[in-house]
Amino acid sequence: MKGIFGVRPVPAAETHRTTMFEIFFDLVFVFALTRVITFMAGSPSALTLAQGLLLLLLLLYSWSPYIWVGNLVRPDVGLVRAATLVAMAAIFVAALVLPGAWQQGPELFDAPLTLALAYVVGRAVQLVILFWASATDPPLRSTLRFFTVPVMLGWIPLVIGALLGGTAQTALWTVAFLLNVGGARIASTFRPWQLRSVDHFTERFGLVLIIALGESLISAGAGPRTMAPVGAAVLAALLGLTSTVCLWWLYFDRLAPAARRAVSDVPGERRASVAGDAYGLGHSTLIIGAIYVALGIEEVIGQLTEKSAHPHGLGWEAATALYGGTTLYLLSRLVFRRLTIRSVHPTQVVAALLPLPLLPIGRSLPPLAALALLTVFLIGVTWFERRVDRRDERTATAQALLP
Repeated sequence: MKGIFGVRPVPAAETHRTTMFEIFFDLVFVFALTRVITFMAGSPSALTLAQGLLLLLLLLYSWSPYIWVGNLVRPDVGLVRAATLVAMAAIFVAALVLPGAWQQGPELFDAPLTLALAYVVGRAVQLVILFWASATDPPLRSTLRFFTVPVMLGWIPLVIGALLGGTAQTALWTVAFLLNVGGARIASTFRPWQLRSVDHFTERFGLVLIIALGESLISAGAGPRTMAPVGAAVLAALLGLTSTVCLWWLYFDRLAPAARRAVSDVPGERRASVAGDAYGLGHSTLIIGAIYVALGIEEVIGQLTEKSAHPHGLGWEAATALYGGTTLYLLSRLVFRRLTIRSVHPTQVVAALLPLPLLPIGRSLPPLAALALLTVFLIGVTWFERRVDRRDERTATAQALLP
């Protein structure tokens, strides 16, 4: 196959950076992530939080292949752009129906089935673009043969689960996710992907994370669903802002540029595997942690504004989102740090786990106090991490001066 109608996609250069079209695409994707927050906030429970996690995982592992697509070919040119717009429409439809992901209806295409089919369309577009790009690239075509089988097999439990609903849907969608991520891991082990532009790859992940962190700020304003925040709710919004700034600082201030340099220094034949592990594993769960923190902030401000506070404090569900999301973010950051700059200290692990023993305390506190406790903790972690970064920099400088 020489191309579609004799047309070939435009290859991405090694100096390729994220395009405005890709940022537009990612905004639609993050809209889908925010709709998962709407789904979980509708009736917070342990089951809803778990189902929300499953939705986030399915979304993230359907989006990340588009980063590889944009790293191989220009996504903002010609037929690739047209195909990506189809995928964008599918993601948008999925986002619209996400709050009803487990609500079956009498119509043929109810929310679960519409969501499943939209997901299939988004993944199918990826495969079409990748196979088209691999027409003159035998190594890439070989990788795709390994990659395509588990992806397409995952569509079967996804659609059947949408038709059955309930517990069967949860179980089958979990199987679909495991097929996708497990098959992708096996495929990349035998036939690694090609990474042409490290700057594009790292920049794209970073942009989505910063948009996800921005959702925490949006939650501070959208958490009050019926009126503008006043009094305690305004203070809670400022605490939410401070917490979000800390999360931003912990990744973007020093870790992100250090990780990009570390990936760039990896030899070419191993670079794609290292980048795929670091950003596919550590970075994706960073985004999930940020989404859960946003949900927790929204719940806190919602309780303060709507006078619907839990009778025994913040409540388990909101506290789990707030403190559990922070733990996931901090642990994911350390996984990412370990896979890129190869340096994690035991004290950092202890600090990342501290929100877990704080969770039952936060659950029993009034909402504002629970958020204040988390904010003070994050300020302390940020201060501590700055000391660790300076110590690592001094050690690296001393080693570089050795003969």
